[in-house]
Amino acid sequence: MMIDFEPWDRLLHQYVDEHGRVDYIAWKKEQPQAISNWLSNQRNLAFKSNCNNFEQLALWINLYNAFTISTILEKYPIESIRPRILGIPNWLAFLWFFQRRVYYMFGKSYSLAEIENSILRDKLQEPQIHFAIVCASVGCPLLRSEAYFPEQVSQQLDEDARRFINNPEKVHYDIESKTLYCNQIFKWYRQDFLKVAPSIPEYISYYLKTDYPLNASTRISYLYYDWSLNQRIS
Repeated sequence: MMIDFEPWDRLLHQYVDEHGRVDYIAWKKEQPQAISNWLSNQRNLAFKSNCNNFEQLALWINLYNAFTISTILEKYPIESIRPRILGIPNWLAFLWFFQRRVYYMFGKSYSLAEIENSILRDKLQEPQIHFAIVCASVGCPLLRSEAYFPEQVSQQLDEDARRFINNPEKVHYDIESKTLYCNQIFKWYRQDFLKVAPSIPEYISYYLKTDYPLNASTRISYLYYDWSLNQRIS
């Protein structure tokens, strides 16, 4: 692996609980520069073009999440990654969070959007990444309390998908209305999931523990997406 992810792994073990909630208060008080210092020590490494897909998945998921959490720590305390002004969402601040190309690695500057769309989605084409990369909000996937490693990433992503889809706050099937309630991720990235499954309900059925059959005709309703910060309050 071209980057040593052990320091990132230790930070996640220390500041992320079993429910994926981040203790930003303790992290900022005790080690506010730890991620930045670790990334600074790695940023001039050369990218190995012969990396296999497992190595690249672990690499870019870790970097995406580390860049995200480091930005939150810089701005903390905040209540949401989509701030509101006079009750109206501040979309400029929201776009700034994802579009700014300020994350320097391998001799190049990246944005979170570029890592997600150009590398993880377009190049690696693994829809399970949508259950692993985090935007730090309550509505997004929960942050793992460990780093991703090439030899484990396939299993880790499968666990992430199962945890996300079997979380009733993210996905649940209502028997009375015969409706599958889904997180907005399944709408925003619909085409990614349809590359590996005939329909969204059938993709979900690969993972969801339910006695009721899900198929292309299953009614879907999308849940409210909570942009408030995913944090642990002591």
